[in-house]
Amino acid sequence: MDTRRSEQAGEASQVGVRAQGGSLAPGRVVGDGRYRLLAQFGVDERAAAHLWRARDGQLKRDVALTLLVGDPADAEAARLARRTLERAAHASKFGHGGVARVLDVLSLGSGVTSSEGLLGVVVAEWTKGSDLVDLVAQRPVAPAAAARMVQALAEAVDHAHQNGLVLGLDHPQRLRLTPDGALKLAFPGPLPEATLRDDVKALGAVLYLLLTGRWALPGGPAAIPAAPHAPTGRVIPPRSLVPTVPVELSSLAVRTIEDGGHGGIRTSAAILRVLDQVAEAEERTQLIKAVGEEEAPAEADGTVWTTKKPVKDVARRKKLAFGVTVLVVATVVILAWGGMMLINLFQGESKSSGPNMNVAASSSSATPPPPGQQPPPNQPPPAPTVGAAVKPSAVAVFNPGSKGDSPGRAKNATDGDPGTVWKTDDYDKQLPVLKEGVGLVVTFKDPINLSQIKIDSGSPGSKVEIRTADKKNPKLDETKVVGAGDLAEGESTIALQQPQQGQYFIIWITQLGEDDDGKFVTELKELSFLPAG
Repeated sequence: MDTRRSEQAGEASQVGVRAQGGSLAPGRVVGDGRYRLLAQFGVDERAAAHLWRARDGQLKRDVALTLLVGDPADAEAARLARRTLERAAHASKFGHGGVARVLDVLSLGSGVTSSEGLLGVVVAEWTKGSDLVDLVAQRPVAPAAAARMVQALAEAVDHAHQNGLVLGLDHPQRLRLTPDGALKLAFPGPLPEATLRDDVKALGAVLYLLLTGRWALPGGPAAIPAAPHAPTGRVIPPRSLVPTVPVELSSLAVRTIEDGGHGGIRTSAAILRVLDQVAEAEERTQLIKAVGEEEAPAEADGTVWTTKKPVKDVARRKKLAFGVTVLVVATVVILAWGGMMLINLFQGESKSSGPNMNVAASSSSATPPPPGQQPPPNQPPPAPTVGAAVKPSAVAVFNPGSKGDSPGRAKNATDGDPGTVWKTDDYDKQLPVLKEGVGLVVTFKDPINLSQIKIDSGSPGSKVEIRTADKKNPKLDETKVVGAGDLAEGESTIALQQPQQGQYFIIWITQLGEDDDGKFVTELKELSFLPAG
């Protein structure tokens, strides 16, 4: 498998792509003579990142290397490489089964010499299993299995985003399939400009790839065909290419990938909810088919992966049939009991509208309705409430690593007057080209249990995240995402994923609006902070 992947990756990158210090080929040693290259598994051309399996000569173990190739004399390339290495170093503190653990980060002058033709190396633990590209090379994956695979990866993304980390998994050759059937980010190293949104879009693209064998984002490997697009520019839904794909799964992939329009999916938490529902429905369908039909020949449905082991003998089929029968009987009993309860309820209401013939049986606390008036119908429980808005004690511009964006007007966003505003600087390019984002950090005198934030804005198209922090001036990677949303013209309400207890909250702008002059800017008129009721 490794030899074949090395040959394929070599063809895609023109075997032996030359770095400044020589060709990258099996047998070459990098990183101060410590790591011997074994096989190449891909090239992320967007960052000149070559993905290799190597042997650690000191610890006698295999590792995954992301080699950043370039000329040390190229100042811009060196700067971008340093940013990638910094983000990889931050990721080394992150632990999750869906991401290979970063073991070391080597940079120029610290593990990498200029003669090697490398700008840096990210060293990660080796992930056993198979290549994602190999998995989809022959035919698509069964929908239920695809949902479960992406579900495991989405859990890693959700956990990372809660810790303010970008994983950078928007390239299929960076992923591998573990022996237990889960997708894993095997070659960490986020691109310098990668955002949280890029991670979410990557989940949709990976799902699209599993269902169709095509890659729906720019910058994919040559070995994988690109997803087709309609004349309007929208990506063709997976169900149009593979009719067996469920409607919900096809819609999920497209809504996650696309940026524009309404109904888009922008958080990993939303993806997880849909994936779980679709996977369970598909698995129930497969189970019913397994009980009611004879065992189908291998790969009869054109898939290469299943989430359930095949039924191999009559005894097991009988056990499954018995289990389904018990489930059906239990369901009937529950429905019958519910029907009886409803009958009793309506009978009780009917009796209560006439004379009360059994005073002793009535509740001492019940008050009979006035003559001629029917008792009110049962009402559903009220929706969770929020308390009155809490005014922060301080507000300031949150602008890590930068200055500007009207710091003297930050107080206008919480002064209770929509006529006074705070707005960002005018930018010629959209975020995150110039910087990752900008926003406001608010401080409360005492911790509050925040549930919602109402934002009155004059910049439709802006996108914001709500983040928590433990101090007034944190670094971005020290904050945690607890909510996100798009801003409309006027007031928008952003509900947190769940109420958050805290004293410091950040309104972090990840995408700016656009004014009539073609400049990118976001204007905030008023912020209201609503605690849980």
